[in-house]
Amino acid sequence: MFQQFCASCLFPLFLAGLAQETLKPQKMKVDCNAGVTGTIYEYGALTLSSEEYIQFKQYAGKHVLFVNVATYGLTAQYPELNALQEELRPFGVVVLGFPCNQFGKQEPGKNSEILSGLKYVRPGGGFVPNFQLFEKGDVNGDKEQKVFTFLKNACPPTSELVGSPKQLFWEPIKTHDIRWNFEKFLVGPDGVPVMRWFHQTPVSTVKADILEYLQQSRAQ
Repeated sequence: MFQQFCASCLFPLFLAGLAQETLKPQKMKVDCNAGVTGTIYEYGALTLSSEEYIQFKQYAGKHVLFVNVATYGLTAQYPELNALQEELRPFGVVVLGFPCNQFGKQEPGKNSEILSGLKYVRPGGGFVPNFQLFEKGDVNGDKEQKVFTFLKNACPPTSELVGSPKQLFWEPIKTHDIRWNFEKFLVGPDGVPVMRWFHQTPVSTVKADILEYLQQSRAQ
């Protein structure tokens, strides 16, 4: 039943992903605003299993990469994020994933179905994320998670285009909103946002940007 449900979702979700390919990014990466007030340590979230509430202050001293993820959109980035987490963990980088269904309805399952979808459907082949996933929730609109309100207010949008209203499921739409699945925000070891990436930026480019940032930070 689960696989039939997933199969019925794939085609319209695939079309939604194709629609996003027409959006041309203004910038693949932007630097976050200087003088940001507050840190991510004021926030937290429930894990995907809802068994633990994690306060983000436990990541103090780490470089944290926030990613809004989805099982049926740009899913090839999941294995790439696994590789990034593995390679950058020795440098104190932590990847956190936040499933969201606001973009083309590309995360339609319940929290309890997400890991099975990843393991058996997309990307499939027994895939298991090696980074922490949190409860499915909103990253834009009236019910957005407060940590994403903070991140978005701290960093300029990566594109002037928001997207087609037919594929965006939140209100109100604001200029600094996340554009699609797999946008990324890097937060420094002091809990302050540093960089934001357009969702179609290759993960290899994200990794290179992070490594350059780490090198510059050590040199200062």
